[in-house]
Amino acid sequence: MLIKLFAFLCCIVATGTLYAQTPFHQGKTVRLIVGTTAGSNYDMYGRLVAQFFGKHIPGNPEVVVQNMPGGGNIVAANFLYAVAKPDGLTVGSINPALYFNQLAGNKEVQFDWSKFIYIGSPDRSEDLMYMRTDSPFKSIHDIRNAAQGPKCGATGTGTTSHYLPTLLNDAVGAKFNVITGYPGGPEIDLATERNEVQCRAFTVAGWFTGELYANWRKSGFARVLVQTHQKRDPRLSNVPTVYEILDEFKASEIMKRLATLVIASNGFGRPYVIPPGTPADQVKIFREAYAKTINDPELLAEAKRRKIDIEYTSGEELDRLAKSVIIKDAELIDRMKKLLSR
Repeated sequence: MLIKLFAFLCCIVATGTLYAQTPFHQGKTVRLIVGTTAGSNYDMYGRLVAQFFGKHIPGNPEVVVQNMPGGGNIVAANFLYAVAKPDGLTVGSINPALYFNQLAGNKEVQFDWSKFIYIGSPDRSEDLMYMRTDSPFKSIHDIRNAAQGPKCGATGTGTTSHYLPTLLNDAVGAKFNVITGYPGGPEIDLATERNEVQCRAFTVAGWFTGELYANWRKSGFARVLVQTHQKRDPRLSNVPTVYEILDEFKASEIMKRLATLVIASNGFGRPYVIPPGTPADQVKIFREAYAKTINDPELLAEAKRRKIDIEYTSGEELDRLAKSVIIKDAELIDRMKKLLSR
């Protein structure tokens, strides 16, 4: 009898140990939310990450991409912050400039940028603006002097495609006409090819990625008008920076401070976040798995083959940056509000 009881207890202990050692994610599916339409640069990075992410999460879950466009990524950000369960099964890629909307008091914002849990970014890229070469606008001078400026496509306020032309309007008197409401970058590019709009602002990394822009550069269809680097990117050595333009046209100090605040969004790259309240052990798993994913030799080889820029930023670094941009400066916030109301 004692032998049978001992055997039974051993069986229970062994079974408990087995269950305790079973990884949380085993047999489960992780959903990767991308806040843009399919075919965009964010979607391209998201699907590249999804291809290798599950490999580095204990239990090797399936990772599926779900596109959730709308409001310049606000729809996805609100979902990740206020709707998605903090259960270690949801991660999202959102626009790095969404904190503009929070600072400006946008009523659609249901998130606190500083309270997202950041797990990392696959690249760090400054921004630029391209312009159709056949347009009459060859420089900021032309756009300031025009009776009617060019149309720039944008997904929504608080995105690169909105903030860069609007900042130049406010700071140096440019006359960009920003058309918002496009679902994503591919739709803006298509509108550019149809000449519905003539310009778009987005990342430097995006400009040097993919066949579309390679064909545009080769054919001379579009050229870069301005970039946000502190110093000119070697690949864009003939393109002025925002800071050069601000100095040239003697922009006010408050506008220069505003430019610094909004361009800080470049430091976020393409941030990947998980919902606030996610348990610490799951945060650790996601951050470690993400770092391993971005440094995976297979991912890097695939990125090189597809000409996708990769420059890893840790979740801890993004978390510090997120807290630093949620400022209390009333004058600067007022300027931000005016910027986003344009």
